[in-house]
Amino acid sequence: MPLSQLVMNLRWSWHPETRDLFESLDPELWQRVGGDPVRALGEVSAERLAQLAKDRKFVRRLQDAVDDLQEYLTTPRWYQSLGKEAPASIAYFSAEFGITEVLPQYSGGLGILAGDHLKAASDLGVPLIGVGLLYRAGYFAQSLSANGWQLERYPSLDPHGLPVKLLRQADGSAAVISVPLPEGRTLHAHVWRAQVGRVSLLLLDSDIEENAPAERLVTDRLYGGDEDHRLRQEMLLGIGGVRALRTYCALTGVPAPEVFHANEGHAGFQGVERIRELIESHGLTFAEALQAVRAGTVFTTHTPVEAGIDRFPKALIERYFAGFGVPLDQFLALGAEQDPSKFNMAHMGLRLGQRANGVSRLHGIVSRYMFKDLWPGFDEEDVPIGYITNGVHAPTWTARELIELGTQTSSEGDPLEIDGPEHFDGVDKIAPGELWSTRRMLRSRLVDEVRRRLRETVLSRGATEAEVGWTGTAFDPDVLTIGFARRVPSYKRLTLMLRDPERLKALLLDPERPIQLVIAGKSHPADDGGKQLIQEMVQFADDPEIRHRITFLPGYDIGMARYLYWGCDVWLNNPLRPLEACGTSGMKAALNGGLNLSIRDGWWDEWYDGQNGWAIPTADGIADPDRRDEVEARAIYDLLENHVVPRFYETGHDGVPARWVEMVRHTLRETGPKVLATRMVRDYVRNLYVPATGSARAMAAEGYAPAREESAWRARALQNWDTVRVAHVEATGAGDTPEIGSTVALRAEVELPGLAPDDVQVQAAYGRVDDSEALHEVTTVPMEHEQTDGSRHWFTATVPLERTGAFGYTVRVLPNSAHLADPAELGVVSNA
Repeated sequence: MPLSQLVMNLRWSWHPETRDLFESLDPELWQRVGGDPVRALGEVSAERLAQLAKDRKFVRRLQDAVDDLQEYLTTPRWYQSLGKEAPASIAYFSAEFGITEVLPQYSGGLGILAGDHLKAASDLGVPLIGVGLLYRAGYFAQSLSANGWQLERYPSLDPHGLPVKLLRQADGSAAVISVPLPEGRTLHAHVWRAQVGRVSLLLLDSDIEENAPAERLVTDRLYGGDEDHRLRQEMLLGIGGVRALRTYCALTGVPAPEVFHANEGHAGFQGVERIRELIESHGLTFAEALQAVRAGTVFTTHTPVEAGIDRFPKALIERYFAGFGVPLDQFLALGAEQDPSKFNMAHMGLRLGQRANGVSRLHGIVSRYMFKDLWPGFDEEDVPIGYITNGVHAPTWTARELIELGTQTSSEGDPLEIDGPEHFDGVDKIAPGELWSTRRMLRSRLVDEVRRRLRETVLSRGATEAEVGWTGTAFDPDVLTIGFARRVPSYKRLTLMLRDPERLKALLLDPERPIQLVIAGKSHPADDGGKQLIQEMVQFADDPEIRHRITFLPGYDIGMARYLYWGCDVWLNNPLRPLEACGTSGMKAALNGGLNLSIRDGWWDEWYDGQNGWAIPTADGIADPDRRDEVEARAIYDLLENHVVPRFYETGHDGVPARWVEMVRHTLRETGPKVLATRMVRDYVRNLYVPATGSARAMAAEGYAPAREESAWRARALQNWDTVRVAHVEATGAGDTPEIGSTVALRAEVELPGLAPDDVQVQAAYGRVDDSEALHEVTTVPMEHEQTDGSRHWFTATVPLERTGAFGYTVRVLPNSAHLADPAELGVVSNA
């Protein structure tokens, strides 16, 4: 049936025309089911469907929508132009996926990012397969008690009422995946497939009859349960995920993934399962299989704090993996950390992934610092963790009216066909009045939604109908509207704006130029500190004097978020720098012409340009957290009072605030193209997926012979490394007073017992030197092998003098192999 074809492909979640078609089935029903097409199709009357079947206009629209979907699914896209170096398929593992509120399998930014990754991959034609878990209770539905405390409800989800299909064997029976557990038990799972445009998402579900009661509960809730429960979830995601992929590819003929991308540490066991497969299928040792697996693995870290890393007791891992089929001591070494009693999932992710990245430029710096102990002897900047700044899926998050205005068009060409435009210069053709009136209309739509939700919330907290009349006039479509919505861990500082309550009240109640604040966010169910912050905010906003200008709305999800991104004039973000890895909510606001008012953390540190919003100064040097909060809160009030508010209300004769509208235009034109998820996915393809494919293919050649050789070479290099030494360095040609433009000839004597000159890369490092003899602004050049005498070797290089001032140099020796993605990979170096 054509309608169910459209319903079962989640492209409708970012394709307004398909949603229009669903709404026309029964507009009243569509509102009642909250825009859920599965429910709408299930509840629409047979009479109405029969009536529509005779409506030639509807039938034509339906056929057009089906044809459009088919064209979308089959037309070659950007990825198809890349050639044979690109992988035939990529597996993308994540513990959560936020695609639509109809499929509530996400808690916050990580899941939304994963969903946007899949959607952008689909738009670009990237052959990605998503792998996750199907949580029968999702995350949680949030409400508030009478005194403002967060309450959690876990609605039970029936997969048969979701836009997913059960993966079946050729005989029609459900495909069952099995994962071994201790004491001879087995964890079984069905695989549900959600179709996200061109991308399949496989979701494993343990709530099936084959399982004992305890195992049925493994996929009950996202981020719930004790360590034992979480470990079983992560084993099902990683080990079960690989097995689900193998089954899915065998049943459908889809090419097996050449690259495996682990989105955070939760999915780390996928690498261990692939090692086990190679030991079993090709007789490789653990070390040999590790080389083959690492080559095709990409690991993305999302946390800038140690507390965000998953750690399990080592004894628990030993119990669960004792009979798994890999040598336990070598496996445990993958998760080794400072605390010998713990197994660190992020460390395993980094050791299993030959390529690793953070999710913004600043987060890359933070990650290199955080994980530097895994590469001892290396400067932070040499730690092999790069960055790819997150992006957001424009069709999902941008108001339809803005897209139709042409705010995402470029004279450089179609963003999906070319390598991504530098500017959305189509926005320059839009008159200031038209841009402003569209922004006002979106603000007005947000106000209507706030009033509706506010009324519901006040009633749910115990008010009577007679007490909720005020909600009908709360908020104002002509008042400067500021949004703050995100998860509520303490570092995001939800209540920083309450630091000076009287000053905030004065801003809210200014008779000429007021502001209004819409706030939302969920605290983790186990985080009472976060719940206290929410309660503090709710109780402040309950004050009858200000409740028409500030509100905390419970139930933050994709559905609510869209209204906020569309309608807020300013997006406030005040984390403790540098604890925000990226923070994509401000990107979504920017795509809608919202101006960011943010601490320079995450993506804003990279792309704030002085015209797309305001940077809140950070008090980085202040150690006392209370004092720091005080200083940074004052900076927010100052910016609002002296810059943000005056610019918004400074209107000309035509009622348009010209300078504000120019900032909106600049944001749409310059920031818009940078924050796209299509830009992000292109970066992953070019910088990580294609190189990883080359490495994986090289390792797998000739029955994995190169993996065996590389493993033997690594063992030999590491075994002999303690004896590698730079014995002597001499420099000639600089003279007593070196001049810019002259050169220095370096000759180094290096001792390499047990190794050959080809096993190493000898580098000359030079740059500015400080009073303590440390090098800065370092440049490295490879040194050429000149002669050999037994285990002593001489290497030479010529170094240019490119700057005035104190100049210094040194020589270092690194392992060298054609299969290394980075010379720091083995974690060893010998310095002069």
